[in-house]
Amino acid sequence: MPLLTIRHTTEYRYRQPVIFGEHRIMMRPRESFDQRLVKAKLDISPSPCELRWLHDVLGNSVAIALFDTRANLLRVVSEMTLDHAPLEHEQIDIEDYACYFPFTYASEDMPDLLRSIERQYLDVGRVIDRWANDFLRKDGPTDTLAMLTDMTTTIRQSFTYVARHEKGTQSPIETLTLRQGTCRDFAVLMIEAVRALGLAARFVSGYVCSPSRSEGRVGGGNTHAWVRVFLPGSGWIEFDPTNGIVGSRGLVRVAVARDPYQAVPLSGSWSGFPASYLGMDVTVEVKLGTEADHDAVLRSGGATNSRSAGKMRNS
Repeated sequence: MPLLTIRHTTEYRYRQPVIFGEHRIMMRPRESFDQRLVKAKLDISPSPCELRWLHDVLGNSVAIALFDTRANLLRVVSEMTLDHAPLEHEQIDIEDYACYFPFTYASEDMPDLLRSIERQYLDVGRVIDRWANDFLRKDGPTDTLAMLTDMTTTIRQSFTYVARHEKGTQSPIETLTLRQGTCRDFAVLMIEAVRALGLAARFVSGYVCSPSRSEGRVGGGNTHAWVRVFLPGSGWIEFDPTNGIVGSRGLVRVAVARDPYQAVPLSGSWSGFPASYLGMDVTVEVKLGTEADHDAVLRSGGATNSRSAGKMRNS
């Protein structure tokens, strides 16, 4: 079981001291059978006068920080060590009734899946619908997993990844027209296409790393973005259209959301002169440990030496 250590640093810089309002921090990975937190630490400067944790409506861990000190720098550093046992493509096991598309979700699942099936973007000309339907076979039954894999790899091979530092996400029609975008743009396009076919899909924000030196990964920055689709028999399965990944190899979940705006890693407010804001810097490092590191961390509860798995780029 690989050991990953992640350090996510965000700095906001100001020309003179400003007053900070409430800040919402979503950087703690979700714990599950395939990723288990061994250690997690959150350092904030200036120190908040109050820091509390909560679970949002989808079960993501969120820290709420309140401040009573002026400062010209806000620095948030999240350091995490976790066991990662990714689900491989070959391990995906779909119920017989859902192996071929179309199929209907079980009646007991539908009430909880409906909002994840509901479309979020207008598509008056049915542009996304037509693009999604192109992945259905015309000469026989459509294999469900093969169709979703084809959609994932098509975006990876036919679209150009372009880093964009501005906030926000392109509409899926914009991404389809431009044939380029960031990881979050590709995720939103695939989510809408999957929902157009009547399947449940969610937006995932987290971290990406290269499990081996031969596996290059693109996308990321303060976070990476991909898609989860609900498949009976295996549940929520990861699809990363930026890298063509099916399964969770090299992907660490932090937040799962119906829409990207629900998964912002750091948000908040400040008060001061409009010209005070100088900019923001984000760095994320992901390190892959060895078996010896894994045993040492479990014994001591502390960090150990590890080898770098690469630094992610801004999106």
